[in-house]
Amino acid sequence: MDGKELKEITSRDVDFAQWYTDICKKAELIDYSSVKGCMIIRPYGYAIWENIQKELDRRFKETGHENVYMPMFISESLLQKEKDHVEGFAPEVAWVTQGGNEKLPEKLCVRPTSETLFCEHYANIVKSYRDLPKLYNQWCSVVRWEKTTRPFLRSREFLWQEGHTVHATSEEAKEETLKMLNIYADFCEEILAIPVVKGEKTEKERFAGAESTYTIEALMYNGIALQSGTSHYFGNGFAKAFNMKFMDADNKEKYMFQTSWGMSTRIIGALIMTHSDDHGLVLPPNIAPIKVTIIPIGKNNTEILDKSYDIARNLKLEGITCNVDNSEKTPGFRFAEAEMRGIPIRIEIGPRDLENNRCILVRRDTLEKIEVSLDNIIEEVIKLLLEIQNSLYLRAKIRRDDMTKSVLTIEEMKALSERENGFIKAYWCGDRACEDKIKEETGITSRCIPFDEDNQDGKCCVCGKDAKHFVYWGKQY
Repeated sequence: MDGKELKEITSRDVDFAQWYTDICKKAELIDYSSVKGCMIIRPYGYAIWENIQKELDRRFKETGHENVYMPMFISESLLQKEKDHVEGFAPEVAWVTQGGNEKLPEKLCVRPTSETLFCEHYANIVKSYRDLPKLYNQWCSVVRWEKTTRPFLRSREFLWQEGHTVHATSEEAKEETLKMLNIYADFCEEILAIPVVKGEKTEKERFAGAESTYTIEALMYNGIALQSGTSHYFGNGFAKAFNMKFMDADNKEKYMFQTSWGMSTRIIGALIMTHSDDHGLVLPPNIAPIKVTIIPIGKNNTEILDKSYDIARNLKLEGITCNVDNSEKTPGFRFAEAEMRGIPIRIEIGPRDLENNRCILVRRDTLEKIEVSLDNIIEEVIKLLLEIQNSLYLRAKIRRDDMTKSVLTIEEMKALSERENGFIKAYWCGDRACEDKIKEETGITSRCIPFDEDNQDGKCCVCGKDAKHFVYWGKQY
């Protein structure tokens, strides 16, 4: 790939979908597989996922969760045990019907999610209230036979984590459900610099088999919403279907209460679509695999090279991941490559810089160039990384807030959704028929009932009856 190819990215304001694909490919995050709908996650893309995994895993373990691994295959009879659950996933299930040269006596589902596997396991290992709670999580891949696919956002196989817990009481399970949603929200805002709206899904949008589904919703640069993480309270519906009982302290047999929660590689899609620009990927420092790249300018200048590697060593001592790009490529190409890969800070050092005991810091988010002394380069980099992280979050939040508007009627909602994308806030009576009508007439869906919803009296934007909720609506990926 030459410098010209590196720069040839479709403008996000001209064709957002093509811009997104260009970023995924040219930043070397993914490649396409010969299996339709499946993607290859390349080393740089996987390094981002590893950082996501590391940060989430730390938070999970700090709250008492343990990692386990369940089988990839689920027998048809096991999947069929919870009626609503199997109906919700039936269109997306991939089946294995033959092993070697022999037809299988029972079809095996390639897991689209693992609730049924965990239910079977918990029914076997939990006997007493003393065995509870069980706080498990697994990192794995799942398969959902999607008709329309797009890198990270929707592929037939994707990576994720899925937490599955069981508790003695509904109160404990409900507390767990909200605790994990808050972990997702904090992670998105603190690490990915993505502002989110926390709330509950309507009954229509609930996870199959759940009593309540909670979500964090993010708004992409183009004003389309992305469900970025979900947490589900199941009550004891699954427990009854799978005979998940335990002996309580009062010596009575009771059903367990259950939760599940998950975040997948689609969050990398959210990362791209929230922050990146027409120069390529933009990564918040807290998630970037490489936070700083040092580019020495001048052929075979050992002094510049020595200084570059000295800075790199000192940055690493501060826990800042960095590299020295001393490749044979031209400085211009190396600058463009660093911009394409979204490395938060680029340090440029040339002969004149060295003579004057200075260097240039280039921040990826704004492409601003800052001249700093080599004497305090480490302190300046640390300060700038924090500034970039905060700036990316604030910029995304301002944009999200500017693209969030309220309407009073379905006619206003339709006109607004045809004119521009974004979150639309409107009152809703809680009736499924009104929710269906909004989708039919506007093409948008309910994103969530926010936890901080406006409790003032209002009228449903569809039927005019007293409203139960002030809901976020919008187009979604």
